[in-house]
Amino acid sequence: MTQEQQAFEPVPLDVLIIGAGLSGIGAAHALSAQCPDKRYLILERRQAIGGTWDLFRYPGIRSDSDMYTLSYSYKPWTNRKSIADGPDIKRYIEEIAEDSGAIHNIRFQRRVVSANWSSERARWEVVAVTTDASGQEQEEHYQARFLFSCSGYYSYDEGYRPQFPNENAFKGQIIHPQFWPENLDYSGKRVIVIGSGATAVTLVPAMAKTAAHVTMLQRTPSYVVTRPQRDGIAQTLQKWMPLQAAHSLTRWKNVFLTQFFYRVARNRPEQFKERVLHMVKTQIGDVDMKHFTPDYKPWDQRVCAVPDGDLFRDVRAGRASVVTDTIDSFTETGIRLSSGEELEADIVVTATGLKVNALGDVTVSVDGAPMLFNERMSYKGMMLSDVPNMIVTFGYTNASWTLKAELTANYACRLLRYMDKHNYREAVVRRDASVQEQPFLDFTSGYVQRAANVLPKQGDRAPWQLHQNYLKDKFTIQYGRIDDGVMQFQ
Repeated sequence: MTQEQQAFEPVPLDVLIIGAGLSGIGAAHALSAQCPDKRYLILERRQAIGGTWDLFRYPGIRSDSDMYTLSYSYKPWTNRKSIADGPDIKRYIEEIAEDSGAIHNIRFQRRVVSANWSSERARWEVVAVTTDASGQEQEEHYQARFLFSCSGYYSYDEGYRPQFPNENAFKGQIIHPQFWPENLDYSGKRVIVIGSGATAVTLVPAMAKTAAHVTMLQRTPSYVVTRPQRDGIAQTLQKWMPLQAAHSLTRWKNVFLTQFFYRVARNRPEQFKERVLHMVKTQIGDVDMKHFTPDYKPWDQRVCAVPDGDLFRDVRAGRASVVTDTIDSFTETGIRLSSGEELEADIVVTATGLKVNALGDVTVSVDGAPMLFNERMSYKGMMLSDVPNMIVTFGYTNASWTLKAELTANYACRLLRYMDKHNYREAVVRRDASVQEQPFLDFTSGYVQRAANVLPKQGDRAPWQLHQNYLKDKFTIQYGRIDDGVMQFQ
C-alpha cells in the first residue's frame, strides 16, 4: 500500500495488524515494500506508536540488546549508542512508520477484544473497542483475510506484582516500573529496588545519579555483564563505508558474536560462568561475590547487560548497594528482611517482572469455537496449529527480538504472494498427533514459568520446534519451501 492510500473501503482488508510497536511497524513496512497491492490497517490500543518503548517511562529505560540487531536490516541505526535509551528507540520506530507510510494506516485507541475466523467467508471478523470524547465505549467491526498479531507477550494493564506482608504499614511510596508516576522526585531519597532482572539493573544506576542511596534487593542473583555503550567497530565502519553496508556488517558481526557466546555458555557453562564472575570481580571491587553468583547455568535465564559497567561503578562508589535476602515484612520506614536486617527507604520500586498474556488478551475463535492458546502448537514460532491465516510475532529470548520479527514479517509476505499465485484463500497448519509436546520456551525465568499455562507448545521436531537460533531460522524461514507438506491450502 502506498503512502497516499489513507482511505479504506468498509471490508475486507487483506491484512489486519494488531499493535503499532517495533513488530507491528516492521510488519507494515514489509507489506508496503514486498506486497504493495495489499490493503492493511494497524489497530493500536494506545495513542502513540512505540509499544513497549512508549509504555515504559521509568528512569534509564533502555534496550538490553545492541541496537544494530534490535534495529531492522533496512533501516541503519545511526545513533552513537549501541545500548540505546527508550526515547531513541521510540523515535527510530516513528521514523520507520513515516518512511513506509504506515503512519497513515494506524487507528489509535482501538483495543481489539475478539477475532473469529469464518471458514465460510475465509476471513477474520474482528471486534475492537474505542472510547469517544465523552468516555463512552463503542464497538468497531473489521474484516480481514489475514490477521497479524504484533501485540507482544505481556499485559499492558498489569505487571507481575506479588503482595508482601504488611505493605500498608509503609509510609513511603510503592511503585511498579510499568506504571511510573510522571514527574516523580526521588532526588535525595532512599530507594529500594526489589528485583534482579533487566529492569532492576537499569533502574539502580539511573536513580543513583540523584537519590541519596539505592539498594537493589534481590531474592537470587542474575548474571550481569558489561557491554560497551558504543560499538567502536561500527563507528569506524560508518566512517569508511556507505551507511547501509556498515550497518549490515555490524549487524552480522553482532549476530555471530551473540550466537558464539550463547553456544559457549550452553556447551561449557562452568567455564563461561567462571569467566563472567571474574569480569564482575575486576569491576565491582571489594564486594561479596555471592550477590553476583547465580545458582543456575548461564542462559537458563536471560543475561543482563549493563552499558560501560554503570551498575558496578555505582556499587563501587557507594551510591548503590546489592542485598541478597528475602522479605519478612514491610515496616513504616522500609523493609525487614528474613535475616532480621532492616532496610530504610522513602521509595520502594517493585521491579518484580511482567505478566505474560496471550495475543494481547484477544479472545480468538475459529468458526465460533474458542481457541485456547496453550492447547496449540507453534509452527516455526510464527503460526499456531489449526488456526488459519494468522501470523504471530514472537522474538528471541537469547538475542534481539527484531531479528525474529523481521524474519516473521518477510515470511508473511512470502506466504501472501504464494497464496495469490495459486489462488488460495486459506493457509493452515494441522497438528500432527505423532509430534510430542515440549515447553514453548526452555527458560527458568519467573515470567516464563508463571506463563506455562498461557503460552503454546512447541514440538520435538521440525517444523514445530522453536529455534533460538537466528542463522538456522533465516535459512528455514527465509529460504525454505512455503508448501512444505505441513502447511495446507484451500
